[in-house]
Amino acid sequence: MTSLTSHSKMAVSSNGRYLSTDSNKVDEPFKVEEAETLNVPPPPTEKSMQLLVLGGNGFVGSHICKEAVDRGLTVASLSRSGRPSIQESWVNNVIWHQGNLLSSDSWMEALNGVTSVISCVGGFGSQSYMYKINGTANINAIRAASEKGVKRFVYISAADFGLVNYLLQGYYEGKKAAETELLTKFAYGGVVLRPGFIYGTRNVGSVKLPLGVIGSPLEMVLQHAKPLKQLPLVGPLFTPPVNVTAVVKVAVRAATDPVFPPGIVDVYGILRYSQQQRAT
Repeated sequence: MTSLTSHSKMAVSSNGRYLSTDSNKVDEPFKVEEAETLNVPPPPTEKSMQLLVLGGNGFVGSHICKEAVDRGLTVASLSRSGRPSIQESWVNNVIWHQGNLLSSDSWMEALNGVTSVISCVGGFGSQSYMYKINGTANINAIRAASEKGVKRFVYISAADFGLVNYLLQGYYEGKKAAETELLTKFAYGGVVLRPGFIYGTRNVGSVKLPLGVIGSPLEMVLQHAKPLKQLPLVGPLFTPPVNVTAVVKVAVRAATDPVFPPGIVDVYGILRYSQQQRAT
């Protein structure tokens, strides 16, 4: 009768070979093969990235373009009107495309070579128009960017203002539809920013409107009144305003920093990220 000890000293491998399990017995040595070396390209540096700003000649978009140019990025903008009338030096360092996101034939070439996109596209009007410009236009851009292999996509959305949402139903439903599309198509590189009222110096023709006169004091008060947001019905109206400088700083970082976490960033997150020093 075969002893239990002899069984413990012999095992059968998956390919039918007998292998000794006796520590005192040395069979043929294991063959260790060197792993194949893969040529993995390094992650792109900030200066090698190409950023496309959708709506780059608007209030927020123009500030994003300026911030990106100042950081040494290759920057392009796509909007229905093309190059803005702003007379500042950074404007000459942006590639200005003219096109309509609702008509793919007019703008697809603007995505060539682009690594990151920031969309500031939005607007007001009739309910159907607001859904189209805030929702459909951005969804078209998100899908096209995904098909072109764009790595990161940042969408400037809007905070939830409760009762106001019902008055601007097309606006908010459009933005929510675009958010859903973004987080589906860019699960690992999609970021939604939800600021409230964005203040700063807004150019209207040759006139500069200092919106900070209203926004800055409100931000100082309301950023410390977060518990008021929990009030029924009126709570969302206490969402603090945020400086356009903070929004663009976080937007550009989210578009270029591969470790910036994907997902939704509310106004308090925007304020927090804008105060952080980016690791180099």
